Amino acid sequence: MNEPMTTHFGFRDVAESDKARLVGEVFTSVARNYDIMNDLMSFGVHRLWKRHFVATSGVREGDHVLDLAGGTGDIAALLLPRVGASGRIVIADINGDMLRVGRERLTDRGLLRGLDYSQVDAEALPFPDQSFDCVTMAFGLRNVTRKEQALAEIHRVLKVGGRALVLEFSAVREPLLKPLYDFHSFSILPRIGRLIAGDEASYRYLAESIRKHPDQATLKAMMEEAGLARVDVRNLSAGIVAIHRGYRI
Repeated sequence: MNEPMTTHFGFRDVAESDKARLVGEVFTSVARNYDIMNDLMSFGVHRLWKRHFVATSGVREGDHVLDLAGGTGDIAALLLPRVGASGRIVIADINGDMLRVGRERLTDRGLLRGLDYSQVDAEALPFPDQSFDCVTMAFGLRNVTRKEQALAEIHRVLKVGGRALVLEFSAVREPLLKPLYDFHSFSILPRIGRLIAGDEASYRYLAESIRKHPDQATLKAMMEEAGLARVDVRNLSAGIVAIHRGYRI
């Protein structure tokens, strides 16, 4: 008999068929506290990372943008003024609870026009070929089981000349920072999760998932293998996070 295909869930090996369910349970658990926990975990710096991500996105008036792993709607809210009245943003997430929280928060802010919502699997996008001028994915790719399949789907739905932008935790480039970062990730974050959200395990998974995510060079090669061209990498905060950009040509 063939052994089942396995993948990582944090530092655990699990069946590929189980990962989406396990990740879904994590994000269902953290959905309501996701924004406040991000503030506590990053000391609010995640907001600066996201603003820089959008400011350098090249998104313009009239663009159609797919925001994968759109979660609580942070990226979409920043993109809305850029696409203007003639553009549209599809906020897409595999987790219905995250999508619901995001929709509620954007609606409460009066952000309705130009937004669509779609519960999707990044590995099998339900959109026609060449549908979008830009696809963004912020802090979501590391949770995808088959990242190469998701990147291939991103390439497929991009228009010729369109941009794929991935903002994700990456490999710290400053050796002196790494021990402090590891201590914060594995000793502080789970305790914050327990105290604030009553969920230590989910935040331990989030820290572990960062360490299992491909580093800058590996992800760049994966994007190129998926068909994206002119892929470049920009490190932020000494490589704690990185922006990968590629084009469909």
